[in-house]
Amino acid sequence: MSTVVAFLLAFTRALAVMGLYDERHPTRQGAVQHAFERLQQLLRDDPRPQISFLMHEVIYGQRPIRELLDWEWATRLAKAGVQRLEIEPEVTLEEFAALLQSVHVRLAGVTGAPAAMRPTPAAGMTNIRFGAVGLAGDAREAYASPAIPTATLSPTGTLAYTLTEEIDAVRWVHGEVAAGSELPLLEADAIVRSLSVAMHGSGTVMLPLVQLKRFDQYTTTHSLNVAVLAMALAETLGFGARDVRAFGTAGLLHDVGKVRVPHDILVKPGALTPEERAVLNGHPADGARIILQSDQDLGLAAAVAYEHHIMIDGGGYPALHFRRACHYASRVVHVCDVFDALCTDRPYRDAWEIERVLEYIDTRAGVEFDVDIARAFTAMIRRLERQVAPMEG
Repeated sequence: MSTVVAFLLAFTRALAVMGLYDERHPTRQGAVQHAFERLQQLLRDDPRPQISFLMHEVIYGQRPIRELLDWEWATRLAKAGVQRLEIEPEVTLEEFAALLQSVHVRLAGVTGAPAAMRPTPAAGMTNIRFGAVGLAGDAREAYASPAIPTATLSPTGTLAYTLTEEIDAVRWVHGEVAAGSELPLLEADAIVRSLSVAMHGSGTVMLPLVQLKRFDQYTTTHSLNVAVLAMALAETLGFGARDVRAFGTAGLLHDVGKVRVPHDILVKPGALTPEERAVLNGHPADGARIILQSDQDLGLAAAVAYEHHIMIDGGGYPALHFRRACHYASRVVHVCDVFDALCTDRPYRDAWEIERVLEYIDTRAGVEFDVDIARAFTAMIRRLERQVAPMEG
């Protein structure tokens, strides 16, 4: 994740928190401090960043940020008259807090957008300017500029970029949850959008899968791979863009409950004891709780986290008290989860060849996997097999 994207996610998260807590509340103060720290990281890369919010686009300098295409906050900020944001390197925490307060007031509809054609200083700020872009030519030039590089594959399948930033972002998300913080939903959404860009980097669907370097990175790389596979399968099954991203988010978060599992259990090379197996088998329920405690609207992701190890015939875990069908998205993520797991080296076994995994999925259709979903998945992988070679993370 680039420093500008990380800053914008922290910036808008602080704005969201301001709508829930008063200025003395520690949650609000922590969100402002976190956003300011992300700003300092950005300023080390770019001493005078200029960011424009043009409804469906976020422009950094003269380049659109493709990870934030159709980002709802871009539209909200633009409608509130915050179309351009310019920051000087000497900005203080007090000035930044004043900026957040001014933007929060605008978003609440207390004041209208400024009439100035260029950003003007707000009260109490000398190192921050924000306001309307004003000149239509600015926007046209920005749209025509080259995009910020994102993870993708070239048309020939040769690597153009890696998913290093996305890997770091997922590791950070897991670290935040493991430390007891709420699930960073904005960061998770940005990761999914970035993966979507990677899939369509050449204009056709490709599968940039992360290669495992160390066993202790498994949960991170596996989450990214399942997200990519779930989005590709959702597209193959005919779902629209919004649903595809929802499947991607569910895939990204399906194993988040493993942050509650001791590390030595996750990387143990031999068979687990019954006690260790019980701890590991608790991660679906833990994951669902983590997601729902962060946002009740992520019911789909919570359902997938809870159900992704349940088989069509009722086997797997957790055991259901009453026989019922799992959510369709859970069945999609389940086949993607098994595919990536079997294709990956683990401490207790070597990775399987892709064709062996596909044959396993074919033979288990109707028992472990939904028949139609399994057939669509194996057909998709066979069609894209030349592009499935894992990429270095």
